[in-house]
Amino acid sequence: MTTVTKQSIQEEIQQNADEVIALRRHFHQYPEASLKEFETIKRIKEELNKLTIPFEAVGETGVLATIKGEKGSGKTIILRADIDALELEDATGKAYQSKNPGLNHACGHDGHAAALLGAAKVLKSHEADFAGTIQLAFQPAEEIGAGACQFVDGGFVENIDQVFGIHLDSSVPVGKLVATKGATNASCDIFKIEVEGLSSHVAQPNVGRDAVLAAASIVVELQKIAAREVSPLDPVVVGIGVLDAGTRYNIVANHARIEGTVRAFSHETRAFVLQRVEEIANQIAEAHRTKIASFHIHDAAGPLINDDTATELAQAVAAEIVGKENVVTDHTKSLGADDFADFLLKAPGVYGRVGTRNLENPATQYGHHHEKFDIDETGLALATEFHVRYALTYLNSID
Repeated sequence: MTTVTKQSIQEEIQQNADEVIALRRHFHQYPEASLKEFETIKRIKEELNKLTIPFEAVGETGVLATIKGEKGSGKTIILRADIDALELEDATGKAYQSKNPGLNHACGHDGHAAALLGAAKVLKSHEADFAGTIQLAFQPAEEIGAGACQFVDGGFVENIDQVFGIHLDSSVPVGKLVATKGATNASCDIFKIEVEGLSSHVAQPNVGRDAVLAAASIVVELQKIAAREVSPLDPVVVGIGVLDAGTRYNIVANHARIEGTVRAFSHETRAFVLQRVEEIANQIAEAHRTKIASFHIHDAAGPLINDDTATELAQAVAAEIVGKENVVTDHTKSLGADDFADFLLKAPGVYGRVGTRNLENPATQYGHHHEKFDIDETGLALATEFHVRYALTYLNSID
């Protein structure tokens, strides 16, 4: 990109800043749950049609739009934004507070969708400035790990050269951009274990097979995986959120249900821990003369691992936008997952972060998934520019 082009892009982004903020506030007022983002994607399609950007549906509530450069064929990059909200009340008290009871964009996906639409407008106006293809993935269901797989399983990420995404971050001061090499987010697997026992009166426990005791023992033993079977230098979580069993205080339970999650930062550790969860569950159940009636794992997201070369490019682009001193290159890892990892399994790329925490505004300092979560909206222009600059710099670079 020439200096003139960089300046013109920044001017365009500033000119469109109020429009992006208005879009963000619209999405914030009308949040929708995962896989139910019908009105959200309808509005996104309307905006793409205004820009004469062609698109195709991905599943029921996803869209992949395409902008082709006029300088000829070249590389292809996907820019991704997730669009779903959380099942959580909105307690911000703002004029743009959620109008859909029990739903809230408390993770920033409203800003993600708005920023990518803002980037779409700028990129469309610069079709003559690049060779190659820019695709815009508006992805549903990130919160339940069911959206990225629609793009991957549908073949929409085949033959892609690069992928790029951003996440707004209330832990990072507004004005800073983040690009960190390697694993930044853990995997997320959700397991469900059904333990089958045999009922009896509690006065005759020897007649029954206690599913409660077996399940409780499984829960305890699973904690030993992280404590004794994985290096303490390799962070792992084996967390149990549900232990449900029994029907009455004086009946030996014949059934118990365990639900939990495994989090890891590498594919190898993830596979090992999941294997051990299943093995331990079966062995403990057998020791109690019960059995595992079913064992199910839902693959919500793999570990999110940024490509080194892509991250270096993102760091350079970010430095041009906010200055090198405002680029964070060693952001703390998160055991929270993000299914952008699925895109990164198909093509090299990077997941950046954009600060939205205003140190003088407490309303912007709540953590993600908090009912009062809100952002400093000046960060949206930086998110827009990060998308635009990264895409154009990558496509115009010489391999």
